[in-house]
Amino acid sequence: MKILTSLDYTIAEPTAVTVGKFDGIHKGHDILTRHLLRQEERGLQSLVVTFDVSPRLRLQKDMEKQLITNDERKNLLEKQGISYLAECSFEDIMPLEPEAFIELLVQRYHMKYLVCGTDFHFGKKGRGDVKLLERLSADMGFELEVVEKLKAGEREISSTYVREEIAKGNVAKGNELLGYEYFIWGTVVHGNHLGTKIGIPTINLIPPEDKLLPKNGVYITRVEIDHRIYHGVTNVGVKPTIHGERQVGVETHILDFDQDIYERQVCITFLKHLRDEICFSSVDELKKQMQQDKKAAYEFFNQKKC
Repeated sequence: MKILTSLDYTIAEPTAVTVGKFDGIHKGHDILTRHLLRQEERGLQSLVVTFDVSPRLRLQKDMEKQLITNDERKNLLEKQGISYLAECSFEDIMPLEPEAFIELLVQRYHMKYLVCGTDFHFGKKGRGDVKLLERLSADMGFELEVVEKLKAGEREISSTYVREEIAKGNVAKGNELLGYEYFIWGTVVHGNHLGTKIGIPTINLIPPEDKLLPKNGVYITRVEIDHRIYHGVTNVGVKPTIHGERQVGVETHILDFDQDIYERQVCITFLKHLRDEICFSSVDELKKQMQQDKKAAYEFFNQKKC
């Protein structure tokens, strides 16, 4: 996949385009990208146009954490087979009138096909809409396809919906909306080594600062290290039983694993919420609960046979 980081770039081949924030790459986004990829059979290159930083963050309307980082978004779209990703500066796009923005896509990116949702708005102050696109498609010579928003029950699937479920700790529902399991990449760092002392060693992860963490609690997880998959139990929180711990972190006990992986990159995938974070009366009580959490994880993976 080729990455474009400026409006100054041009694409010589005719393209099939979709535009959006693409935070999370959920099932609704998958519909759009599938439409793009089908256009490759007609000789069009698939192109996702998005922003280097979320418009919400730029406008300071919402300082929320991200479901995926930019690097994670690139990885997911590349795995889907997208040919081009244009990460445009919001400051460059924001002042453009709707007609000028679409003209840019046609002239710079050779757009011959555009797919969007029914609620798509674009251009300065979001003045552009589907009705305007219908007129512009005829004037500028590109095909327009408008798709209905995907729903889960009565509610439309959106990044906001996914974010709500993950923030509540309902990772199973979040995973259902995403179409894949929610994950966190990070670097393994040294902790206080309490887990090793009580016979249940753990790894401590530093996730990206802008990454959304599930609600504080304990989760059954899958752990990827150097492309190998392991099973684990992960605590997200401040470790209230241990005096002085107040910074939210991600700590994982990997089942049947005893290797030294400090400074390595690992991926933690969240499968099921086990329980909320608890402040125990003693370290012995904590150890007893951790043993129960391990048992629950073994039972979960034995049932799933994964």
